[in-house]
Amino acid sequence: MLTLKIGDKAPDFIGKDQDGNQIQLSDFQGKKLVLYFYPKDLTATCTEQACNLRDHYSELTSKGFEVVGISADNEKSHRKFIDKYTLPFRLIADTDKKIHEMYGTWQQKQMYGKTYMGTIRTTFLIDEQGNIADIIEKVKSKEHSKQIIK
Repeated sequence: MLTLKIGDKAPDFIGKDQDGNQIQLSDFQGKKLVLYFYPKDLTATCTEQACNLRDHYSELTSKGFEVVGISADNEKSHRKFIDKYTLPFRLIADTDKKIHEMYGTWQQKQMYGKTYMGTIRTTFLIDEQGNIADIIEKVKSKEHSKQIIK
């Protein structure tokens, strides 16, 4: 269960991107941000989602959105993912899952009868003032940009 709601102040985070550069929510003050949490680099569904955002990136930026992805993968994994699929946006390496925990996206999951902790695929749309404008919990990977622009 997510504890954040539309209208809440988005939790301010500090992380490192694929190149080891610091990135934080306040960097996007005055801009609209698509902050999307996904389970794993270079997996089928996560690749579909990232490539959909890549293919519609100019449309998203023309509507004033910046795009940032977050997973528990490390910087090196993110760099490979970006290079392989020519992703035009930054990815945050949240290996200690602190940002996931702030946003409530690190939760218990179940697959094949096994229970484990993992990323709940969720996208937060954050407005120019740093408030949560929308939360997309039922992400459709192949048409995610449509869900954002709607």
